[in-house]
Amino acid sequence: MKKNNLLYRIYDLYADGFRNMTLGRTLWAVILIKLFVIFIVLKIFFFPNFLSSKAKDGDKAGYVSNEMVQRSEVADQK
Repeated sequence: MKKNNLLYRIYDLYADGFRNMTLGRTLWAVILIKLFVIFIVLKIFFFPNFLSSKAKDGDKAGYVSNEMVQRSEVADQK
């Protein structure tokens, strides 16, 4: 690959930056741990799979359509 290639220069810039990083490695570790907590732990404990628990026999589409029809009928009555 030619060293004048734009993609190579961009890659080289980032690779060299990460290679010479000292404090940044610790900061990246903190960022990755925070992302893990946000997306994995919070999803497990605070966002349960509501649809799977309410839909009978795995008929998720039927449950959603039934709820939408019922809620639109209630809204029309108001």
